[in-house]
Amino acid sequence: MILRPRQHMFVERSVAALHEHGNTLAVASTGFGKTIALSAVVGRILADGCSKACVLAHRDELTRQNVQKFSKVNLGLSTSVVDARGKSWRGRATFAMVPTLARQKNLDTMPELDLLVIDEAHHAAADSYLKIIAKVKELNPGCFIYGLTATANRGDRKALRPIFSNVADQVRLGELIKSGHLVPPRTFVLDIGTQEALRNVKKTVSDFDMDEVSRIMNQAPVTEAVIQHWKEKASDRKTVVFCSTVDHAKNVTEAFNAADVDAVMVHGELADGERRATLARFEKGSATVVVNVAVLTEGWDYQPTSCVVLLRPSSYKSTMIQMVGRGLRTVDPALFPGVVKTDCIVLDFGISSLLHGSLEQDVNLDGKEFQGEAPTKKCPECEAIVPLSVRECPLCGYVWEREEREDVSSEPLSDFVMLEIDLLNRSNFLWCDLFGDDAALMANGFNAWGGVFFLNGRWHGVGGGKNLPAKLLAVGERTICLAAADDWLNENESEDAAHKTKRWLREAPTDRQLQYLPVEYRHDHGLNRYKASTLITFKFNKRDIQGLVFGATTQPERLIA
Repeated sequence: MILRPRQHMFVERSVAALHEHGNTLAVASTGFGKTIALSAVVGRILADGCSKACVLAHRDELTRQNVQKFSKVNLGLSTSVVDARGKSWRGRATFAMVPTLARQKNLDTMPELDLLVIDEAHHAAADSYLKIIAKVKELNPGCFIYGLTATANRGDRKALRPIFSNVADQVRLGELIKSGHLVPPRTFVLDIGTQEALRNVKKTVSDFDMDEVSRIMNQAPVTEAVIQHWKEKASDRKTVVFCSTVDHAKNVTEAFNAADVDAVMVHGELADGERRATLARFEKGSATVVVNVAVLTEGWDYQPTSCVVLLRPSSYKSTMIQMVGRGLRTVDPALFPGVVKTDCIVLDFGISSLLHGSLEQDVNLDGKEFQGEAPTKKCPECEAIVPLSVRECPLCGYVWEREEREDVSSEPLSDFVMLEIDLLNRSNFLWCDLFGDDAALMANGFNAWGGVFFLNGRWHGVGGGKNLPAKLLAVGERTICLAAADDWLNENESEDAAHKTKRWLREAPTDRQLQYLPVEYRHDHGLNRYKASTLITFKFNKRDIQGLVFGATTQPERLIA
């Protein structure tokens, strides 16, 4: 397996910061491949052959996922697990559940560690984490402490600086949208007569007073207006709704159902089994809308979700980012055949977008967030004042062009943001325009190949290889398909195959290669050995590629976003 260039940079910066400071926090938004980067950092630290690491997670499913991905990145490096089912420290890297390890009897059996990794590191200020960190440092004061998270700023204002003195790197949402690993949000801020009242809601230690929010938002005329706007803008989309209180969520769910929209509800008071069954109705059944109260904010991802409805404000930008992030995942067509997703509609009926302005956030280890007026702009058509990050005016429908760079962030993006040309240039592999019409691109490794193909207004990412059946990887925007195909190559190749700088690639094709190509290519003096290789790969896999692309095109689409 090979890291993306941006993941490689992330790992290099993390390892350098650990050696310089003894600790570091690294921040990467949803869709970056955080577990892959985490695994590579651990592999680098354990490269001396005798060090030992522990990776902490707070949810059982995260622990199992981390072990699987870690083994793909670090072939041959032994692992073990400490959780409710077993407590083994035999592996060079041990993956531990925080609630289990934090018990004193389990801490007493923990060996000396050289590296402690905290996944979802914004939880690290909690007592259970601090107890583990203290024991680790007691056993080895020189142990490295490495944290990873998507949202470093905590809603309760607890500082992370006592644990992490520095930030090694930050990969923002805008960067991942530009690189094709997330879809862009399309935000509408809709005032249904509640904004002024919401502005005056008092704040508690962690957020706005949600009981007071509920008194404003939990009214039949308000909910009816919400559903009407949703029907106009997103009725064909799988939708997640964030409410203020359980009573608010119940009334919103009932109102959707009364309007002939199949909606379900989850909240913290539901038993685990009931919650799973309810979510299954949304994810696998007929429900279009899932309404929730502070349950789906973190750790839940259902790729076809392409509309997020905010019926509560967020005093902290990190909470807003988490909620909107539920709709930004790209779709794997192998898991969801016929689903095409190119953006996510965000319907903000509160004041979060106006308060925070964008989905980009600077990390503050002292537990504070910027307070003050968020940047805005004036619509040139109707002169409405809207957040700087909005692309489409909610009042008149005016659309700002993407070239103005206001679709993702109000802040300048770093110089390593990947545009499509950057994605091709920075790929570990050499991408070839097969037929000179920019409608079919392919790249080859030793064991795998990837390609993107345009048909009937949509791009299709396809991958295959030796002992790897051809697979449809993505459908929709070109950049998303390119990113998926490039990731397929990274996943199925080794560093030896990332050979696009090798001189032999540009040498003349061999006689054996020319035998497999049409006669006209034998007189193409611009043909090189690598392009000949990709053309041959396409020839041998043409039937499979066409079957997948034509199949995706003729299949009824369940969602067009």
